[in-house]
Amino acid sequence: MKTIFSSFVILLFIFLSSCDRKVEDSISDFEFDFQPMEKGLFWIYSVDETIYFGENDSENSTFFYRDLIRDFYVDASNEQVFIVARSKSLDQKSWTIVKEYTLIRRSSTLVKTLDNQPLVSLTFPPVLGKSWNGNTYRNEVVDEFQIDDQHKNNFPGALETNVIRVLQEESDDLITFRDNRYEVYGKGIGLLEKYDEVLTYCSRNDCLGNQLINSGFKIKMELIDYGKN
Repeated sequence: MKTIFSSFVILLFIFLSSCDRKVEDSISDFEFDFQPMEKGLFWIYSVDETIYFGENDSENSTFFYRDLIRDFYVDASNEQVFIVARSKSLDQKSWTIVKEYTLIRRSSTLVKTLDNQPLVSLTFPPVLGKSWNGNTYRNEVVDEFQIDDQHKNNFPGALETNVIRVLQEESDDLITFRDNRYEVYGKGIGLLEKYDEVLTYCSRNDCLGNQLINSGFKIKMELIDYGKN
């Protein structure tokens, strides 16, 4: 009887250990580290921005952004809300805070709230071809985002990083508007690159179809450094 009982205990232990491993594996499979979130983490981006005010009237500027997770709190829904302070600099020596935004890992999604506009920037695990509504938490029309590229790439301090691209919009009717937006994320790093090009073309009879930019902006952010304070 003791031998049977001992065998039962051993089998039970093996079964429970197997269950624990499955739970741990299922959690790690979400690959949340495509956007690490921890107090003190920072990312520095080189930024190239062009603002269009009218035909043949635009202003270009280059500068740097530093995004720093300065704190976090637990909200009424028991979600961890990470507060990101964005600073701007022309020389990476003197920084001025220009705004704050929040990051929340809600279920299997990443919700970024910038200028009071919540956007579902990413879903976990990030799989090639996966699509979702970026405006899930906005009272707006559906805006379908899709992971349209997945590959390995080298980045300083992280050799052969798994990289994904989230295509947010790719539209250009060549007559009235252009709207091209995407974000690139690196596993274990976070946001590597962001590109927004939102333009309206001149629609007068004398310029319709000539793609003369009437208004809009173009901005590209590329990660140049990251770490933890």
